[in-house]
Amino acid sequence: MNKSIAVFGLGRFGRSLATELYNSGVDVMVVDKNEYLVNEFSGKSSYAVIADLTNEESIKDIGIENMDVVVVTMGSDLTASIMSVMVAKEVGVPYVIAKAADVRMGNILTKMGADKVIYPEEEMGIRTAQTIVSDDFLDYFNIDNNLCILEMKTKPEWVGKNLIDLDLRNKYHINVVAIKYHSKMHSSIDPNRPLEADSRLVVIIEKSQLAKIRRDK
Repeated sequence: MNKSIAVFGLGRFGRSLATELYNSGVDVMVVDKNEYLVNEFSGKSSYAVIADLTNEESIKDIGIENMDVVVVTMGSDLTASIMSVMVAKEVGVPYVIAKAADVRMGNILTKMGADKVIYPEEEMGIRTAQTIVSDDFLDYFNIDNNLCILEMKTKPEWVGKNLIDLDLRNKYHINVVAIKYHSKMHSSIDPNRPLEADSRLVVIIEKSQLAKIRRDK
């Protein structure tokens, strides 16, 4: 059974999120006070609703109590974000995610009941920085305070060696979760297969090890 997800706010982040969810087959409700944006998404969502997200009764009238997740994306509108989070939790939405412009706003939304607070601009900055500082790092995804997922090139000194030879778990506290050979990603990993020059590794790594893996030759 597909999850039902409501996206509150159709700014750039909200539109991108709603589009990706809908294209992935998720039951998506979009909500915004802007009639033009709501009409635009009427054919790109399961439900498109016009509502004032600063008004408690307006939010309650939407009928979000059966939603599995509500994502509040108005990072620049504290009043609408607070009201949306509070009402969503009051009517029994199990999981509420809220976008915040900064840590202060994030702390407020957490106190209001948000189960998870995200900082898209900050996370994109971190992600971009990590791919800039090392030619080996192709992509970076934050997991929590101490762990991240990293897509990286095979370091030149690793070519021709297999995962058993490299012993990456002990040397860098790395867990390899997938390897791309010839543009095809494989999650079923043969630890005896030598890495190739064009191999790409997807790993879970402790952030404290990033500097070490960048500089080691």
